[in-house]
Amino acid sequence: MKIETQRLILRKLEDTDFERMFLMDSDPEVMKYLGPPVQNKEESKEVIKMIQKQYEENGVGRLAVIEKASGLLIGWCGLKLLKEPINGYVETLDLGYRFIPEFWGKGYAWEAAKATLDYGFNELKADSIYAFADSGNTGSKYILNKMGFENTGEFEDSGVKYSWYELKREKYL
Repeated sequence: MKIETQRLILRKLEDTDFERMFLMDSDPEVMKYLGPPVQNKEESKEVIKMIQKQYEENGVGRLAVIEKASGLLIGWCGLKLLKEPINGYVETLDLGYRFIPEFWGKGYAWEAAKATLDYGFNELKADSIYAFADSGNTGSKYILNKMGFENTGEFEDSGVKYSWYELKREKYL
């Protein structure tokens, strides 16, 4: 699987992506709303293996986002099939993204998310795609609203309050 935009290539994560993944996931600012930063490169290798397993088992998973100009992995974006209930939803597609701070504010998250949604609705024929963000994460909520997602409420998980979003196929296309 490979998705291309004007400035980006989205492709499956590879074992060799662990150093850039570690750079991103060990940054406290990146992980502010997501959990504790990873402590070593072995953790990043395990995350990649977990995502690669999702490709095999579910046909989808988060994709590496490569900046064409530099050839660098600048983050990830993609659809994940929710196998465990989140906000009462299971077996639904969840949009997610994460980027290295150096690449924030350049429109890359929106560009990658749009390409991902195009794939989800046009290739996978999804009826709805969901997303959730920590209620305090204004940057992520801004992108979801800009993409046309509707905030359908809040829920709490492990003591954290999240905003839940839905985008229906007919509203997107």
